[in-house]
Amino acid sequence: MSQELEVTCSNCHSRMPSDLRFCRNCGFRLTHNMGGYTGSNQYLAPGEAPTAVLPATQKKKKRRMSGMSWIFIGLLVFFIGAAAFTALVAPMKKRAEVARERAPEIKSYFGVNEFNQTDEGVIFECVSAPGGPADKAGLVGGDVILSVDGQPIHDEDQMTELISRTPIGKTLDIEYLRDGEKKTTKLTTISLDDHRRLVRDFDRRPEGRGQFGYDDDNAETIPVPGTKIRGVILNSILNSRPADLAGIRNGDIVVEFDGVPIRHEQEFLMRVRRALPYTTVKVVVMRPKGEPPVEGQMPEFEKLEIPVKMGKQ
Repeated sequence: MSQELEVTCSNCHSRMPSDLRFCRNCGFRLTHNMGGYTGSNQYLAPGEAPTAVLPATQKKKKRRMSGMSWIFIGLLVFFIGAAAFTALVAPMKKRAEVARERAPEIKSYFGVNEFNQTDEGVIFECVSAPGGPADKAGLVGGDVILSVDGQPIHDEDQMTELISRTPIGKTLDIEYLRDGEKKTTKLTTISLDDHRRLVRDFDRRPEGRGQFGYDDDNAETIPVPGTKIRGVILNSILNSRPADLAGIRNGDIVVEFDGVPIRHEQEFLMRVRRALPYTTVKVVVMRPKGEPPVEGQMPEFEKLEIPVKMGKQ
C-alpha cells in the first residue's frame, strides 16, 4: 500500500490523514493544500488567496439616528402630551360651562350692594350709587324686601333669580319692612351699563366726597332702646373734624342724616360720602341722658338735631 498523506494539526501537533477537515484530538480545523479554512474562519478553495480581514480590535461604529427620526419622536411626544392635557382640561371646561348655564344671568339692576336672608325676607346694607333704582324708590340700607310684584321673597337666591327674569326698565311693586312697619314703593330696574355709569359718575364727581370725622370701622348698627327703630352708634369721633366741631359725641346713635333714615352703618357711610363737601347737613342722634346708667338699667335717651358742616375727603 502506498503511504497515506498526513497533515499536522496546528493546534495540538497531532498527525492524521489529510482527508480530514477537523483534528480527531482537539477538533481544530485543519488547513491543507486541498482547500480549508484560515485562522479567520475563511474557507479557501485550492490555490485561493485569503482576503483581507479586519483586525479583531477594530469595532463596528454604532449607527446613529437621523434628524428625521428625532423630528418624528418629538412630534410623537408633543401629540401624546397634547392628548393628555386635553383629557384633563376638557372636563374642567365642561363643568365651568355647565355652571355658567345654571347661574342666572343678571339682566336688571336694583341699585343695591347685595341681598342677605332674614326671617321676614331679604335685607340689603346700602344703595350702591346716587340716582339708582333703589335710591329713587326711597329705599335705604336696612330695609327688608318682603315681596316683589306680589311674589313673596324668602331668600337671596330667589331674589337673584327674580332679578334675572326681570326685563330692563320694568317697574315693580315693592313691599318692604322698616321700623316694624310694612311699606310699599315702586322701583324701575336699569341695565348693567346704566348701573356702571352711575357708579363711575359718583366716583368721578368733581365736588369730591364728604367727610364727617368718625372711625367707620368702629361704628355699628344697634336697636335704639325704648323704640322700634335701629340706628348707628358712633364709638370713635375724631378730634377737630366736622362731627367733633359740631358737638357729636362718642356713644351718639345716628338715626337720620340729611333727612334720610339711617338703619345700617353701610348706609350711613354711603350718605356721608355722597354729601357735598362744605355744605351743612342736619344729623339726628339719640343721646343717653345724664350720667351713665347703672348696669342692668335701661338708659334714657334724648333726641337731638345737630347741624354739621361737612368736610372733604
